[in-house]
Amino acid sequence: MAGQRRRRRPMSEINVVPYIDVMLVLLVIFMVTAPLLTQGVDVELPQTTAEPIQTDQGEPLVVTVDAEGVYYMNRGGDADTPLDAAGLANRAAAVLQLNEKMPVYVRGDSGVAYGKVVTAMALLQQAGAPRVGLLTEPPPEE
Repeated sequence: MAGQRRRRRPMSEINVVPYIDVMLVLLVIFMVTAPLLTQGVDVELPQTTAEPIQTDQGEPLVVTVDAEGVYYMNRGGDADTPLDAAGLANRAAAVLQLNEKMPVYVRGDSGVAYGKVVTAMALLQQAGAPRVGLLTEPPPEE
């Protein structure tokens, strides 16, 4: 009996330390990349009280007019590519041909000439948008 070995029982616990390490690495990666995912042109929208937009019809077509009067569009290509008037009209017509009921909005910088925003609205109506809305920011609460 002295020559008999004792058998070890297999360990039935799960080691979760590697899973926690992976989770923390992924958390750090997501925290670093999340602010970089915001896209679009930075404009300073006019501030006014208005009703919030109904987003039940999907993602809208948004045309942005920056402070220099350059047009950008969020659908139908790269949102950071500047467009001229003809390019905006062509691209908007192509997008609106696929979905005629898509909501259409214009984001105009508060420092841009009013005529540039009106020109963008006219180009969108010529491209087939039945209604064009303006986007603003709510005023800061006091």
